[in-house]
Amino acid sequence: MNEFILLAGSKDTRTALINQLQEIMDGYVHISSYSIEEELPKALHDKLVVISHPLVLEDPKVRACIGTNCKVIIAKRIINYENIDKLLYLPAGTNALYVNDSFETCMESIESLRKLGIDHIHYIPFYPGLQNARKIEIAVTPGAFELIPEHVQDVVNIGPRLMDISTIHQILDHFQLHEPGDVISQRYLRKIIQLSKRLADANQIATNLNKHLNEVLDGVNDGILTITQEGKITVFNEELGHLLGVSPKRVIGRYISDAIDHPELIEFLLKSSHQKDRWFTFGQVEAVVHRFPLNNDQSLVATFKNARKTIELERSLRSELKKKGFVAKYTFDDIIGQSRALTKTKAIAKKLAKTDLTLLIQGESGTGKELFASAIHNASLRDKRPFLAVNFSAISEDLMESELFGYDDGAFTGAKKGGKVGLFEQANGGTIFLDEIGDSSLKLQARLLRVLQEKEIMRIGGSKIIPIDVRIIAATNKNLLHMIEQGTFREDLYHRLRVLFVDLPSLRNRADDLPLLVQHFIQQSKHPHVTVMPQVIEKLTSLPWFGNVRELKNTIDYMLAVCEENTIHVEDIPIIESTPPISGSSPSAKERTIGTISKAPVVPDEEDELLLILQSIQDIVKRGETPNRRKIMEMSTGWAKPLSEQQIRSRLDVLELRGYIVKNRGRFGTRLTEAGVRLLE
Repeated sequence: MNEFILLAGSKDTRTALINQLQEIMDGYVHISSYSIEEELPKALHDKLVVISHPLVLEDPKVRACIGTNCKVIIAKRIINYENIDKLLYLPAGTNALYVNDSFETCMESIESLRKLGIDHIHYIPFYPGLQNARKIEIAVTPGAFELIPEHVQDVVNIGPRLMDISTIHQILDHFQLHEPGDVISQRYLRKIIQLSKRLADANQIATNLNKHLNEVLDGVNDGILTITQEGKITVFNEELGHLLGVSPKRVIGRYISDAIDHPELIEFLLKSSHQKDRWFTFGQVEAVVHRFPLNNDQSLVATFKNARKTIELERSLRSELKKKGFVAKYTFDDIIGQSRALTKTKAIAKKLAKTDLTLLIQGESGTGKELFASAIHNASLRDKRPFLAVNFSAISEDLMESELFGYDDGAFTGAKKGGKVGLFEQANGGTIFLDEIGDSSLKLQARLLRVLQEKEIMRIGGSKIIPIDVRIIAATNKNLLHMIEQGTFREDLYHRLRVLFVDLPSLRNRADDLPLLVQHFIQQSKHPHVTVMPQVIEKLTSLPWFGNVRELKNTIDYMLAVCEENTIHVEDIPIIESTPPISGSSPSAKERTIGTISKAPVVPDEEDELLLILQSIQDIVKRGETPNRRKIMEMSTGWAKPLSEQQIRSRLDVLELRGYIVKNRGRFGTRLTEAGVRLLE
């Protein structure tokens, strides 16, 4: 069996060369291989020794192992064709370090690449000991990773160089293997052909992808333009061609200043400026041009949006949402009143509208919770998206679940064929308003909690998780803290809903707004010229209005129906037979002295309890004692509803969150802030 010895400088080079040679010469020649990095053979005699590089022969250990009667062939090497396609994917003009173990090997490889026609890259040699090397972020290397400088971001590993065909023929000639020479040459060429086929396949994939991308770009309603840093056009879709009256095929590859006759547009695109958007007129069409850079290849992209089409599309979308009832009808301008309480509430709500956090609106029945929810949506960044409102007190539990989450085909008997999209999915991107959340069942509360935690839903009878992007605004006229104590409302859901909160003032606490509201409702009616006598306003202001603004509107409608000669008198005021709200709020809560017991005890609501706690803290301080939960609990024994220490803890948390108290430990205890003192005053 014919045999020769291969001596290489490194283990990686030895491995790459032995794999190449065995694949080509298998069955004809046996090869023993060694490297300087590994153990070299003992003295060789009467052998053919193939050296991977001239520098290898200069090593004393290599010269020592080559004995008598040995023929030495120093291999000629070429670029590893297995990885050459990696270089072809680099853009023309790319600067790249060529990293190897010496200046000689770097220059040999660079020259070899240029001879092969891979000269679209600017190769800069980099080797150990080089001074003042350029900081270039791309490196090409035949596997010398340990020599790559730290500042390099991208590495193209082309693998160790292989033996060229002339060296292989030298080996064959030595063994006088002339007949199998053609077979071995065919094996060598087969590898080259495989590379060519791989490149052809990749090129075909790229061609198909480019064709697909061009079809996508031409199908977009906006004009799209991309130019290089030098101003050369690389992308120009058909929509832009229609807008500018230019054929895309004639301008791609040309400089924009030569292809488009519009100096103001060219100046906007090419000049260095922070301005990203600008309005232009092209013939009879007005368009907004938005530009942004592509930092990776230092190109600039510009989109041309037809203003008329955009306005029509937005109108169409708004019209479609309006048909479905998915729009918020009111803004903050529709909330009538100038009282201090309402003005402050509106100011807070406007600030909270700018976030995407969940919000809980609390207030008595008739205070305008849906009005505020609608206004908050219209003042948010989601104002162009759907607004859906659902009332938990108006729909049964089972129906509510299918309405909110939808269901899949065949989920239950009577289910609509093909399933149904739920309100959460329909509101995606917008806002959903969950009114009367206090009337929801514990089962439904558990599902709502998952929506708030995971931002995803699952339809009834379905198995697919559906991600959603919806802002949730909830509202209630019930005391949720009392419901938590009674076990009818989940505490974890309460805290998830009350990330942000708005407490709406009752009409009793904003009596100054009553004349404005009366005038507003009359102007809205079919009798805008009706006169209201001053005594009527005085009488209306003195009423308790347990039904708040809704009750006031009903009263105005009644008086408009029964009044004569377009004048409303005191006699036209109906008998008000409303009852205190379920939550426990009543006018007596405001009228009675805080901290005392009324003769007819009324179960206080959360707001009353907060005021009682503030008064207790102030009374304890006046006695010269340190306020704490235990002392407040003892004082609550004289209230209509005594509180436990745990209940007082939760109320103190609310007061601290609102900025009315500061909780301290030790001899200072809990103290009122200036805001807390003003509230009591």
